[in-house]
Amino acid sequence: MARYTAPAGAPKGWLEIFEFYSQRRLVTIFLFGIASGFPWVMIGSGLNAWLNELGFTRSMIGYFGAVFAVYSVNFLWSPIVDRVRAPFLSAWLGHRRGWILLCQIGIIGTTIAIASVDFQTQLHLAAILALAIAVFSSTQDIGIDAYRIDSIGEHEAHVQSAGAAMATAGWWTGFAGLGAVPFLLSDFPGWDWPHVYMVLAAMMACLTLGVWLAREPKTQRNVQQQESELHYQQAAARSPGKTLAMTSFAFAMLIAISLAITGQVSHFSAWVTEVTALTLPKTIWFLWFGIVLAFLTGLVMALVRLQRESEKASAAELLPVQRKHRIAAWIIVTLIEPLAEFFRRSGPRFALSVLLFVLLFKIGEAFLGRMSIVFYQEVGFTNTDIGLYSKLMNWWVTIAFALIGSYVNMRFGILKGLFIGGSAMALSNLLFSALAIVGPNKALFIAAVVSDGFTSAWSTVAFVALISLLCNRAFTATQYALMASVGTLGRTVLASYSGVVVDWLDGNWALFFFLTTLMVIPSLLFLWSIRKPIQRLEDENHARSR
Repeated sequence: MARYTAPAGAPKGWLEIFEFYSQRRLVTIFLFGIASGFPWVMIGSGLNAWLNELGFTRSMIGYFGAVFAVYSVNFLWSPIVDRVRAPFLSAWLGHRRGWILLCQIGIIGTTIAIASVDFQTQLHLAAILALAIAVFSSTQDIGIDAYRIDSIGEHEAHVQSAGAAMATAGWWTGFAGLGAVPFLLSDFPGWDWPHVYMVLAAMMACLTLGVWLAREPKTQRNVQQQESELHYQQAAARSPGKTLAMTSFAFAMLIAISLAITGQVSHFSAWVTEVTALTLPKTIWFLWFGIVLAFLTGLVMALVRLQRESEKASAAELLPVQRKHRIAAWIIVTLIEPLAEFFRRSGPRFALSVLLFVLLFKIGEAFLGRMSIVFYQEVGFTNTDIGLYSKLMNWWVTIAFALIGSYVNMRFGILKGLFIGGSAMALSNLLFSALAIVGPNKALFIAAVVSDGFTSAWSTVAFVALISLLCNRAFTATQYALMASVGTLGRTVLASYSGVVVDWLDGNWALFFFLTTLMVIPSLLFLWSIRKPIQRLEDENHARSR
């Protein structure tokens, strides 16, 4: 592996490090991270505990987590977040902040609604509301991730690791720190889960504070997008047939979005009836795979056309532009160009290689996380134990090691950070196997939680920093959402099989966690195979920082 030299802007000394991490934009990123992680409590650990206490099976709880599949397809509507302004709010708060607040309002409303649902008689409605929370939350993440990248200059590559650390620390503050609240409240006399969810809605309302403290980042995004539009207006005037094909593809993708969301609702409704509980997860997987395959096929075709039109446009005279040409250019720049630019700039081979690594990296961690609450309860820990150790303690561990990990990444490089974090992440899962064998031993529980928090934070910071550096500032939301959503696929759709795996193993938790350790290995082998182009990318960004 090539030698990495720390960038000149990396802080040195405790005072300089403190001043560096306390700058306003990084604090704002931390607050947005809290708002990003908190909804996962509502449709993740909190909902799992609620369903478990109502007597639903492990398989059913695992399938309920399939609502997170929305996070794995949110790149499909991310171009809308990049180009279209949120109604009323963007004019008042700015493009990024307007979208974030709009989604937060949606999360609050749907959380209040799910608190009033009787799961025993209205399980379908509860499933749809959980899905709605996931849609609002995943769209909020598009805006938050774009805000984070836009607020850090392209000449400040080393700050991306710090931004990733603050986002990770914030996410775990929302998920683990504030996520301890529902478990603590649920053990109080007279408190039930509907009351707890009303408190969660109120807490989400408080988390809108980040929007009011943030400053809208100033970028050249509009200028770059306008230049692209002018180019494609000429392309549309010269080759209306090819332009029509590309815009038709764009509309086909809009239809695919509707089918994906509608299909998710209908399949999810079937899951909760347990009629076809073992076959429908495969159906939704093939649906998702078909959408992505069609999307990538159309993207390759669009790439060829875009390159040809670029060559023609550079050598020809300007043609008069009509309204239909402007509409076609807007659609192309909004829905196609962000992804086409990513593949064109990175090269199809490296771009697809990065996406495959992103898909594999977090699968083992996701399987562990999906069933962790059920495991803790079955082993014999109380909700209070879970809240104190799995949530509150893990929260502080994650914050500490996210910051440490980001500093190490700045000093030694993102690639090394990925190898260190990924290897440690695989080994830490073995402690959960030991806990399954020993039983409810609090000392071992603490060791497992600390190890998991450390490895998760370290690997996540390096992971987020890498995909942030791959984004073009003109299409930040779309390109980051593409890579993040592919990673989320492993953490959502595939992890929905976790309950089935545990049942298939007859509740052998020790073997289950051993298997999650093995799941990390393929991604590390694949990372090794693409290490050289990643190292070159780091070196180029390092040079721009000087």
